[in-house]
Amino acid sequence: MADHGRKGDPPPLPEPLPAPVVDAHTHLDACGFTDPGSVRAALDRAASVGVGRVVTVADDLPSARWVVEASAWDDRLFAAVALHPTRTSVFGDAERAELEKLAAAPRVVAVGETGLDYYWDYSTPAEQDPAFRWHIDLAKRLDKALMIHDRDAHEDVLRILDEEGAPETVVFHCFSGDAEFAKRCADKGYVLSFAGPVTFRKSTDLQEAARLVPADQFLIETDAPFLTPHPYRGRPNEPYAVIYTARVVASLRGVDVAELAETTSATAERVFRLAERSAME
Repeated sequence: MADHGRKGDPPPLPEPLPAPVVDAHTHLDACGFTDPGSVRAALDRAASVGVGRVVTVADDLPSARWVVEASAWDDRLFAAVALHPTRTSVFGDAERAELEKLAAAPRVVAVGETGLDYYWDYSTPAEQDPAFRWHIDLAKRLDKALMIHDRDAHEDVLRILDEEGAPETVVFHCFSGDAEFAKRCADKGYVLSFAGPVTFRKSTDLQEAARLVPADQFLIETDAPFLTPHPYRGRPNEPYAVIYTARVVASLRGVDVAELAETTSATAERVFRLAERSAME
C-alpha cells in the first residue's frame, strides 16, 4: 500500500458491527488498491467487519477513468467522478467532455468531489469557481448526487449553490464546519458526511455538529487513505476503519451503534440510489 505520508501499519480490524454500513467516500486507488485482486481484498476486509458497500471517489481524470472501471469489478463498489477543485487550473472542453461521459456511467452514483479549496494554492478561486458551477450543472443534468469538497470556503460554497440552484441531493464530504454551519446546511436539506476528524479529541466543534444533524441527513466515510480515525491517526486508512468513526458518532449522538448503522445505510441507499444503480448493470 502506498503510504501517502502516513506511517506504520493500518489500524487493526475492529470488532464487527451488528448491522452493515456504507463507506460513503474513499479513494481506493490512492490507498494503493489498483488491480481487481487488491480491490477485492480491501472490500473483503471491510465486509468482514460490517462495511457492506463502498463509494470510491476520483479527484483527477486518470482517477476518474479508474473508478469507473473498478466499479465494475465488484458489486459492493460504486464510484463518484469529478475534478477536485485543486486540479481545476486546467479545465477545458476536453476535460469537461470526458468527465461528462464518465459521470454518466451506471455505477457512478455522484458527481464529486467538487467544490472549493482555499487551503491549497494549486488552483486559484477564480479557476475553481467556474469548474464548481459546471459540476453543479452536470449533477443536475445527470440527476445524480453532488459530492462537495469544502475546505476553508464555507460561505462561498453555500453562495454558489444558492446562485446556481443546488441539485436535489447535495453531500458535504468530510464535513468540516461547526454546529452553526451544520445547522445552516441541514436546513437547506443537504447531507453531511463525517470522517475520521470527528473522532479526534480536539474536534469539539465538529463533534457538536455531528450531534445535531438530523438522523436522515448524515453519512459516515473514511476518505481513505487519509484521515484515519483516533487512536490510529497518521496511519494508512482503508474502508474497514469507518467502523471506528461509526462507534464514536453513535456515542456522540447517544444512540446504539446498530441504530446508527441502519440509519446511515438507509441514507446512503437513498442519496446514492445504490439498489437502482446495481439494477442498471
